Amino acid sequence: MRTTSKLWLGVIILAFLSPLGLLLPEYFKAGDAWGEWGTETLQELVGYVPQGFTRLSALWSAPVPDYAFQGWEEKGLGNLSFAYISSAVIGIGITVAVIMLLGKLLTKKD
Repeated sequence: MRTTSKLWLGVIILAFLSPLGLLLPEYFKAGDAWGEWGTETLQELVGYVPQGFTRLSALWSAPVPDYAFQGWEEKGLGNLSFAYISSAVIGIGITVAVIMLLGKLLTKKD
């Protein structure tokens, strides 16, 4: 098996394992993933929200918040797992497209 085939197989396996992000925090009674905090969570954890964080948080909103489609937050585990896998596949696709585009732009043509 070629190295690139192994890489793609690993990426696909990781995409299908992404719903573990739904199960493990519930099982271990954990909160948000480290660094994925919003202003409310940061206020609870630290006791205040830095001014720059508040100002910059309004500039960006995630295209797929919480890795679930709009209105799917209260649906069952099967639907949420599908949304997690879809988010992973979309993210992988965007990353690959950007890297390929950069590769085309940065390579010299002889």
